[in-house]
Amino acid sequence: MLIPFMKKPFALLLLLLCISCQYFDKKVPSEKELLEKQMKEINWNEVDEYPSIADCEKIADESLRKQCFFEFLTTTIQEKLAVDTLASMFPQLDTIEVRVTVLPDSNLTFEPKFPKDSVAYDTIKIDSILHARLIDFPKVNPALKRGIPVKTQFVLPVIVKSE
Repeated sequence: MLIPFMKKPFALLLLLLCISCQYFDKKVPSEKELLEKQMKEINWNEVDEYPSIADCEKIADESLRKQCFFEFLTTTIQEKLAVDTLASMFPQLDTIEVRVTVLPDSNLTFEPKFPKDSVAYDTIKIDSILHARLIDFPKVNPALKRGIPVKTQFVLPVIVKSE
């Protein structure tokens, strides 16, 4: 038989043992479960860092760095296309939408986007001029997602005809 003053500590110890056993019963999640949970939390439609060039990397503000990159890209494409006779060959064409793809290895691809009913101009010829002029493009650093280079695509309006 227990001594009366030992009943309370013994009861408290017994209670603590019962409660602490619940901590040992908890299941540790597997690597696969943790990975699946993490994958669901990642927003795959946005990148952590947009593509950039060396001159824009110096800018600390993310939105200004993004704006710097898109202005550089648009200006460079317009300058390279201004050398050609694109405006004289297609006088009704003042702006081309260009899909730019920045690949993880820093390579760029350019594809003109035309309306589905674009029979007014020769899309094949415009596409070939675009590919011929946009060679030797300055180095672009790819976008990053969780520190890993990823492929990004965006459409830029490029002014062909300047009045």
